[in-house]
Amino acid sequence: MRTVEWRDGKVVMIDQTRLPNELAYVEYGDYRQVADAIRNLVVRGAPAIGVSGAFGLALAALRSRASTREGLLSDLREARRTLYETRPTAVNLVWGLDRIIGVADGCGGGADEIRRSVVEEARRMADADVEINRALGRNGAGLFGDNDTVMTHCNAGALATVAYGTALGVIRAVRDAGKGVRVIATETRPVQQGSRLTAFELKHDGFDVNLIPDTAVGYSMANGLVDRVVVGADRVLRTGHVFNKIGTYQVATMARQHGVPFYVAAPLSTFDMDSAPGDVTIEMRSGAEVTGTGDRRTAPDGIGVINPAFDMTPPELISGIITEGGVATPPLEDGIKKLIEANGGAG
Repeated sequence: MRTVEWRDGKVVMIDQTRLPNELAYVEYGDYRQVADAIRNLVVRGAPAIGVSGAFGLALAALRSRASTREGLLSDLREARRTLYETRPTAVNLVWGLDRIIGVADGCGGGADEIRRSVVEEARRMADADVEINRALGRNGAGLFGDNDTVMTHCNAGALATVAYGTALGVIRAVRDAGKGVRVIATETRPVQQGSRLTAFELKHDGFDVNLIPDTAVGYSMANGLVDRVVVGADRVLRTGHVFNKIGTYQVATMARQHGVPFYVAAPLSTFDMDSAPGDVTIEMRSGAEVTGTGDRRTAPDGIGVINPAFDMTPPELISGIITEGGVATPPLEDGIKKLIEANGGAG
């Protein structure tokens, strides 16, 4: 089962807005539909968004009426703008879009050859994502002991990637290595991706998992319930600053306070070697996610709401960053530089 895949000239996705109550698939034949799916969290998670963006450009190439190379490249750049605007914080989206544009620009043939090259590259990217996550998981498994209880925040599992997962991929690899592992999953606002998706995945796969409110992170650590933390990432800077789901910074701060190792699991495609911390746009979400539950309003009319989707965790709170190419260790700016050089650059 893949979160997103190419099937008969269309993009097929699990509709994550309907989980955990219903496992349903949606099918798209237009890149604008893929853009809406990314914007509305039908598909989410940095690696899955990157591949979805690539598939969106593949659809744009197939559906373009351009008969010339120049016309098709122009249509692809217009589609790239539309897709990029959906989720500016997740660097994997830029990676996926730019990789497809690079293939199109580098193709020496005409429009039809560009179309074939773009579709083939997008499909290769999806297949590679699975193998990257498995390698990442293997690299991280050795950092965890037998019968550890691991806390994770948000969803960085198979549903956040094409398959297998990053943070949950590490947890899967721990079990694959023959170790016992228990999991504590935070509910994760906004839209409860921990309770709806992480808990769903782990329960489905037979893990021993308990769900806690986001506000119980400190309680859990203070009472010795957590041995390690592993989370995913939407962007990792060369300085070691990590952008991830809102609340990650609080989890990392609590982990430092209680001496709990805090790891980030992210593929090299999530690394942004050019931006500084102040350059990154933090997406703000609808206030309605905070002022009510479902159709029931729980806050007074006219109340102001601050509802960021992400926060930034500084490198001094991070014990290591796990990738398919190895583990970057503190001091993270040096560790990341060595890791990127050893792997021939970011993904």
